[in-house]
Amino acid sequence: MSAFQMPVCMPASTVRAIAEVRSLNTAVDVQPAAFVLTFGCQQNEADSEHLRGMAAEMGYRIANYAEEAELILVNTCAIREHAEKKALSIIGQYKHLKAARPSLIIGICGCMVAQQHRVEELKNRYPYVDFTLDAASIHRLPEMVLERRRGGRRACTYVELPRDHVPDVVEGMPLRRETRWRAWLSIMYGCNNFCSYCIVPYVRGRERSRAPADIEAEARALIADGCRDITLLGQNVNSWGRMADGSFPEGDFASLIGRLAELDGDFRLRFMTSHPKDASDALIETMASHEKIARHFHLPLQSGSDTVLARMNRRYTAERYLGIVDRLRAVMPDITLTTDIIVGFPGESEADFEATLEILRRVRFDMIYSFIYSPRKGTPAAEYTDQIPEEVKHERFDRLIALQNEISYERNKLEEGKVLRVLCDGEKTQEGKTFCSGRTDGGKLIYFAGAARPGDVAQVKVERAEPFVLRGVQM
Repeated sequence: MSAFQMPVCMPASTVRAIAEVRSLNTAVDVQPAAFVLTFGCQQNEADSEHLRGMAAEMGYRIANYAEEAELILVNTCAIREHAEKKALSIIGQYKHLKAARPSLIIGICGCMVAQQHRVEELKNRYPYVDFTLDAASIHRLPEMVLERRRGGRRACTYVELPRDHVPDVVEGMPLRRETRWRAWLSIMYGCNNFCSYCIVPYVRGRERSRAPADIEAEARALIADGCRDITLLGQNVNSWGRMADGSFPEGDFASLIGRLAELDGDFRLRFMTSHPKDASDALIETMASHEKIARHFHLPLQSGSDTVLARMNRRYTAERYLGIVDRLRAVMPDITLTTDIIVGFPGESEADFEATLEILRRVRFDMIYSFIYSPRKGTPAAEYTDQIPEEVKHERFDRLIALQNEISYERNKLEEGKVLRVLCDGEKTQEGKTFCSGRTDGGKLIYFAGAARPGDVAQVKVERAEPFVLRGVQM
């Protein structure tokens, strides 16, 4: 299996479907609306930008509320049971909308519908859902919409694909981004890691990388359009370009991000998500040598216990992880470090959990994204017999959060008195006062007094730190 497939453009049938739906929409007196609801990760957010883009190309205006839409698209997540149940609950609420407007089209997209049991559930228990589209097939949206507009049958179907199936990389899909100044830029799709708890390889398929020329062309267009902050996305972003034999014939991720950092313009590059087993010294050196690469590294730990990491199939040890952290801080002392932690993985002992707390004390992350382990049907960990009781999971989770809140506050206190580069996202009102709201180069949220507008880059002096936000004044 090669890392780079010959990219395909949108099929001619899809292009024709866009034109036909657009013709239907322009023939009515009132322009119909489309509403897109997104669950899950940044990759899902990026996929939703394509869903909105295709809807706009088909002649729909983009709505803020489902109640005003003639086309509802729910882009789902399967990473945790809670995300699926929340999506299903909201989908259930659309029943009355369909009853009131039978012409309403409802499509369920994304990772959840790459699972057979969920597709069958939607087909049988949600008869008002018109079609499903897994994440690798969203380019077929116009054809699905056109089929229903013509009175065709529902299309809630599941096709089982081989474990080593590599979906196409489809270029040329329209985009409708939320802002002009921040952007997601997908550089690869899928995952080959098969962590024992994770459903992603099963619902998004094998790794496949976009060609460097296509990535650079999209980055250049973003910068020319005024984008100030570009996040490179991939399920395992620093394995971009890797062939099945482990080689990198067109350069590795370090060379790619270095190439992009050489582009002209006032912007910052960031990336997620990195896997510790692929976090190379070359990547760290590239980050340190380019001002345009944001001083922020999101490096998922998941557990501080080598025993748990082995059962998770993470393929690194706590010592290896700490070595990466030490190298990052040696060359970039001001770097913001964030991570993911799973609490209550099957078989996790009190000693295992304490090892995770000890890593938090040692590394002192600026922020963590923490999750209580949720069994995912079809993954090896879901079959482990030593599942942790829910009350133990929650008790450990509360201890983890209490410790990290203290650390986050201490880390934020170190920013007091500094003048930071901040990209403004808009305004925030609290207790009758209105502030500018933005993010530092390290990704930290900051509220500040000033006159910056959305998309402006401001120099902001940090006057006060809180556990989850900085406060300051524009210089």
